[in-house]
Amino acid sequence: MHTNETTAPATARSMNLPFRRKVTYAFTDLSGNLLYCIISSYALYYFTEVYGLSVGAAGTILLVARFFDGFDAPIWGIIIDHTRTKWGQSRPWFLWMAAPFALFVWLLFTVPPISDPTARTIYAGVIYVLAGISYTGMSTPITSVLPNLTSDTNDRTVANTFRMVGGNIGNFFAVTFILPLATKIGGASNSRFGWSVGVGIYAVIAVVLLVIAFVDMREQNITKIKPITIRESFKAAKRNWPWMLIVLANCIFWMGLTARTSTLPYFAQYNLNNKNLISTLNGISIIQVVGMAAVPFLVRYMHKFGSTIFGFAVAIVGQIGLAVSTGNLALFIVFWCVSCIGTGIACSLFFEMVGDTVDFGEWRNNVRASGFLTAIGSSFCIKMGAGIGAFIPAQIMNAFGYVDNKAQTATSLSGIEFSFIWVPLIIFALGILPMVIYRYFERNESKVTADLKACHAIGA
Repeated sequence: MHTNETTAPATARSMNLPFRRKVTYAFTDLSGNLLYCIISSYALYYFTEVYGLSVGAAGTILLVARFFDGFDAPIWGIIIDHTRTKWGQSRPWFLWMAAPFALFVWLLFTVPPISDPTARTIYAGVIYVLAGISYTGMSTPITSVLPNLTSDTNDRTVANTFRMVGGNIGNFFAVTFILPLATKIGGASNSRFGWSVGVGIYAVIAVVLLVIAFVDMREQNITKIKPITIRESFKAAKRNWPWMLIVLANCIFWMGLTARTSTLPYFAQYNLNNKNLISTLNGISIIQVVGMAAVPFLVRYMHKFGSTIFGFAVAIVGQIGLAVSTGNLALFIVFWCVSCIGTGIACSLFFEMVGDTVDFGEWRNNVRASGFLTAIGSSFCIKMGAGIGAFIPAQIMNAFGYVDNKAQTATSLSGIEFSFIWVPLIIFALGILPMVIYRYFERNESKVTADLKACHAIGA
């Protein structure tokens, strides 16, 4: 076996990360979610209730934009694989993409002075695409840097848990406080101004966190990795069956999660008749950090594939509970917590497992393309899944007669309920299937790691 990497002995690469660096690694996902979760949770609601688009047009924008992600994710991965700086391979992109990412997200939630409806729709679509592209450039290094921080799989699990907790904190502040903050700033009469200023504040905080992460982070032996061609990047995916399964399962997960989060504002406002519950339920979703924190313990007994399946199953139970407890708010909140804990468990492991598939790609194809594989396995999955996950309920609600800012009919209310409860449940159930197959590849993980360490030692 040969490899495109020449490194120091395996013991040097396996050196554990200090606690401080695990915390600053968490800052990357914290800042990313601080802004991107505003998009995934409120873009559909913002476009229809604030910006002034129809639900059909808004849903179409969210879907069409995702086709661009079919191109930008692998391109960003290839760019990262060809990055060579004194700071490392993935690390400098936290610095370079911080400002563009924050700027485009702010522009997305700032209504332009354009009166023509068609032009305003096109503007919204273009900025949405640019925000997505810049998010890929910022978020892809979060996952691609992990295999280069340490080769120890246990240390990766712990570091990834820190990351997921940080991301969940970012999600908490994004989905809980942005709506009340925008309402406070803009008041009842100027919601557009409130959203623009509120998201602007979040954008500044996100930039600061990314710069801190950049300053502290270090990549091991990255200067000794030889550049690979674009053809070799695609070769790393050839016959990389575990990677394909993770891409499929992760896309399915984000479809289900986005279907749930994007329809929550409508369900709370129209079905539960309490708009204040939007921020309350989003705030309670912080409880999914319990599921994330439990991942290292669950993996010890259920392995990664089993823990992911368990997370999907818990989320499904929670969704069923939501369906039967709509008339009882206290019980509804209990099952909302159950569903959030389940998605917290499932979400955490995909980002680590896609790092493991980088090792498998090197072991199987003699090419280590961490940027390319993780770009598609993480950023592409998040955005493609989010786009489809927002499009499906938007079209269902449109078909059932939803009209923004109006009293809903019994038919439109049933469409909202189906989109919020049953669509995520069905999608989560589908996500279990690829993970059942993935277990056959996880059994060989120790052999892959041992073979790579031996090969790296020989190469050194």
